[in-house]
Amino acid sequence: MINDIVPFRLDIPQAQLDDLAARLANTRWPDELPEVGWSRGVPVGYLRALAEHWRTRYDWRTYEAELNKLPHHLTEVDGQRLHFLHVRSPEPDATPLLLLHGWPSSFLDFLDAAGPLADPRAHGADPADAFHLVIPSLPGFGFSAPLSGPGWGSERMAGALVELMDRLGYRRYGVQGGDTGSFVAPAIGRLAPERVLGVHVNALLTFPSGAPGELDGLTETEQQRLAALTAYNDGYLQIQAKSPHTLAYGLHDSPAGQLAWIVEMFQRMTDHPADGHFDDAIDRDRLLTNVSLYWLTGTAGSAAQVYYEDITDDGNAWSDDGTDAAVGDWGTGQRPTVPTGVLVSRSRDVTIRRLAERDHHVVHWAEYDSGGHFFAMERPDLFVADLRTFFGKLR
Repeated sequence: MINDIVPFRLDIPQAQLDDLAARLANTRWPDELPEVGWSRGVPVGYLRALAEHWRTRYDWRTYEAELNKLPHHLTEVDGQRLHFLHVRSPEPDATPLLLLHGWPSSFLDFLDAAGPLADPRAHGADPADAFHLVIPSLPGFGFSAPLSGPGWGSERMAGALVELMDRLGYRRYGVQGGDTGSFVAPAIGRLAPERVLGVHVNALLTFPSGAPGELDGLTETEQQRLAALTAYNDGYLQIQAKSPHTLAYGLHDSPAGQLAWIVEMFQRMTDHPADGHFDDAIDRDRLLTNVSLYWLTGTAGSAAQVYYEDITDDGNAWSDDGTDAAVGDWGTGQRPTVPTGVLVSRSRDVTIRRLAERDHHVVHWAEYDSGGHFFAMERPDLFVADLRTFFGKLR
């Protein structure tokens, strides 16, 4: 497969689906303390009901068939298997655009946005806003597995994606990324500034450097975001950054464990009513398709490796005060020159503008009252509109 790009089709063996159903039916459920709700993790009653829905009502084959209507491809870059969607626009002058997911999501984040982005004319919008879309599974995620070896942090991922775009014949393109993608996307801009038209990010983390006066005069909202950052429950991050192999034994062997690990993040990070659940923001079966993708590809451990590479392998760990000196490659670094757009979810993001402008060449800033951490999936309409606005400024 080296240097070749070949078509790919999803075709999970039935034996794997039967095994999943059997494991869900035989789950050994733990006890829990009464009346603690979500305060200590996912409630047993909630997860049991969701797992039963996954086992008896969710149909992977339906979603597999839908996904196979999209143009999937495989190639090998830097010794690593790389899966990606290549959705070409009917508009010949469309702008090439990389769309990069994070953890614990996948290329599925962009399914609802792909049509309007690639074919705005068919969706009642200006054809000048059309994009040729390249939507990879990041190395270690989904069908971009297994990992070829250690070292696949955000910088190396960026290099592989620059090579992918070159292989596809795209000499000038935009990049969008959220969560892990919000680190990989700027890294692409730093690596290939002559190639990257602009970088658009959401769910961007901005860390104080500890410089004197850096945080003087923060607005009340920014103070709240900084407090949320420093008080953030980063238990999942610490485990994935320090012991991804140990974690993988539980998640790789128990679909209920994999489900709980992902559901907690979607519950915490989607924009839903205080007394609601993630499925007030995201379709339940879309979430289960995402969980199924992790389970059926066996990538709980490999998808966690980017945390180890970008944090622990530098000898660092998340600090108590949230300063970037503690987070390795996830902190501040060389400021790129590529124009950058920042999309902020007011309900979930902790992005502070002055810190973002310190680290990025910000030319576009937009904040939204609705939509959460998984913005492209939660509010594809606003996501598409913001991308059109940002890249429209750069054309």
